[in-house]
Amino acid sequence: MEKYTVKIILIDKVTHDVIKIVTEKPVGFKFTSGQATEIAINKKEWLKEKRPFTFTSLPENDYLEFNIKTYPEHKGVTNELLTLKKEDELILHEVFGAILYKEEGVFIAGGAGITPFISIFRSLLTNNKIGSNVLIFANKTKADIILENEFKEMLGDAFINILSDEKVEGYHHGMISEDFLKANIADLSKQFYVCGPPPMMDAVLQQLVNLGVDEKSITKEAI
Repeated sequence: MEKYTVKIILIDKVTHDVIKIVTEKPVGFKFTSGQATEIAINKKEWLKEKRPFTFTSLPENDYLEFNIKTYPEHKGVTNELLTLKKEDELILHEVFGAILYKEEGVFIAGGAGITPFISIFRSLLTNNKIGSNVLIFANKTKADIILENEFKEMLGDAFINILSDEKVEGYHHGMISEDFLKANIADLSKQFYVCGPPPMMDAVLQQLVNLGVDEKSITKEAI
């Protein structure tokens, strides 16, 4: 299996617990929007600790970008990422991923499950193909919303946020439910793309099926 060692060009904060890491892009390195790779930190004690992270840059960019949710309390890989700086190195492994864009539809993301959709929407915008796509994004609080302004600019009213732990004017409150989906999705015959934590995924997938959505029309990936 081919591996690539890349230097970090930039590390920046996106939200209170999400960082953006930009690295060099190896010559000939290929991926499709929505895909991910396993990454290890190029330090002796971390070489075997591989974790999957999604590309948030475009395939045609001359750099690679990742938006990564960090968990300092776990004292694991994402906590170690917080200590890295420019010129430190990461090791990239095999490219994989089930979330690939097929046609216009409804994207439903929970928390860090937004990451496969970032490159997809950036690609659609670049090619003037945002169309009638809708993005429903579930988070605990407003502060958890990744790239909120970018998605608002791209999608306008087709960017729908729901917050489970906080009531904020202009944002839906609660958990995604069948009633919420019916109220916010005009056409249930569309293609659906769902990505998030397993409990959220299980609930949303069952809700969609209950509403009559064909399971063959659902592209899904748990995080």
